[in-house]
Amino acid sequence: MKAFFRLGKNPSPKTKQKQRRMAVKQEFFDIRDKNGDITGEIKERSQVHKDGDFHGTVHIWVVKKTVKGYDVLLQKRSKDKDSFPECYDISSAGHLEAGHDYLETAIRELSEELGIWATQEELEFFGFHEGFVETEFYGEPFVNHEISAMYLYHIDPDKTKLCLQADEVETVEFFDYMEGRKLIKNNRIRHCIFQDEYDALGEKLGLQVTGKVRNNCEKK
Repeated sequence: MKAFFRLGKNPSPKTKQKQRRMAVKQEFFDIRDKNGDITGEIKERSQVHKDGDFHGTVHIWVVKKTVKGYDVLLQKRSKDKDSFPECYDISSAGHLEAGHDYLETAIRELSEELGIWATQEELEFFGFHEGFVETEFYGEPFVNHEISAMYLYHIDPDKTKLCLQADEVETVEFFDYMEGRKLIKNNRIRHCIFQDEYDALGEKLGLQVTGKVRNNCEKK
């Protein structure tokens, strides 16, 4: 469910910047209980992130097999994102809009953000992840409490030319899984990736990894 609005007349440069970053649309989410079940309450996106309501998202990890093991595709978020601008993130991710389910949302996000048209069979579900972040962006409180369905997508190594959604994704880059893990753990890249979820991906790929790291895009 989306509602669109126009920017106000003659806003100040600062207001224009904030309006662009907050995107030119409103989205509505189903609120969920502690078990991840829909409560029947629906709230607008910004209010959900202000109040810290539990809501659903999808995380799609795109990987390709290599001689060394696996490369993982990370996207760098647009500078105009309303949260974690210019941070490295999961290959593709998005919120469940009210009335929509996990799998259909995963298929849509992958096509919109990266131009990958995957079938249901090509997306391999490998569990749920509960994430929580409390911080601030553009002077506004931001509390993200999400239950994320994690999916794995194996991309053809010969077909890695992607079509990026400019207002969402600045760029993408493949990292060797283990090298990417070091970059995240040592805070050598700005990111908004949960370490335990990245480790769950490694285990899914048959790699033995342990350890945790903070989200180094959180504002102090």
